[in-house]
Amino acid sequence: MRVLFVGDIVGRAGRRAAGVLIPRLRADKNIDAVVVNAENAAAGAGINPKIAEALWESGADVITTGNHAWDKREGLSLIESGRLLRPANYPSGVSGVGSMVVRTKKGEALGVLSLQGRVFMKAIDCPFRTARREIESLHAETVSIVVDFHAEATSEKLAMGWYLDGDVAAVIGTHTHVQTADERVLPHGTAYITDVGMTGPFDSVIGMDTKTAIQRLITGLSPRLVPAKNDVRLSGVIVEIDGATGLSTGIERVNMHYAHTGGTLSDDEESD
Repeated sequence: MRVLFVGDIVGRAGRRAAGVLIPRLRADKNIDAVVVNAENAAAGAGINPKIAEALWESGADVITTGNHAWDKREGLSLIESGRLLRPANYPSGVSGVGSMVVRTKKGEALGVLSLQGRVFMKAIDCPFRTARREIESLHAETVSIVVDFHAEATSEKLAMGWYLDGDVAAVIGTHTHVQTADERVLPHGTAYITDVGMTGPFDSVIGMDTKTAIQRLITGLSPRLVPAKNDVRLSGVIVEIDGATGLSTGIERVNMHYAHTGGTLSDDEESD
């Protein structure tokens, strides 16, 4: 099974890139399933039903999120419906689900688990203990499981990779928006990368307009951040999974430029 994992989609530019490049990658790379992190898809923070539907139509099988999952009020219905994933280690009673199983056109079952780190982030439930519980449940339906670990600290992500080595097909880091070059298959068969990167404008500060981001850091004030516009790319990884064992035989980084040919995006378009 070949799984494409697309890094954090940022704003309209990122959505356009995903809408064009996901179908292309599915065809060119013989992709069986697509997982996308879309917690920044709506104006750089959150997601809404219209955006989610467009991503599903473009070929996404599973949409994951992270700490920005609840940033758009319109997106709450998606979380409550269980159609997309929020991190599984939010406390008991929080709406939504943190894992699901989907089937490819070939009939293969793929489990996807969303987790959020705690180092330099909100003090929610332990992602490590939650991972064990969720993986045990998913293994009742499939041996092939991909984990989206939405975390800030490299150390916490690496620890999760080693912790789950041999128990899942892949541990894919998200959240920092900067693709790392440490992709590998760990000794017991789990594919790993510290951060898969961002799908959005690279002439930016992690997807946002550079001038505003710099102003915030210099002044200590909080002017509204808006997504940047230029050098739009799709970042991701392709993971090769042995369907018999649920372990990985390879992981390949993806970094594709998106050539927008429909004119320049307006400021209004870039703000959503």
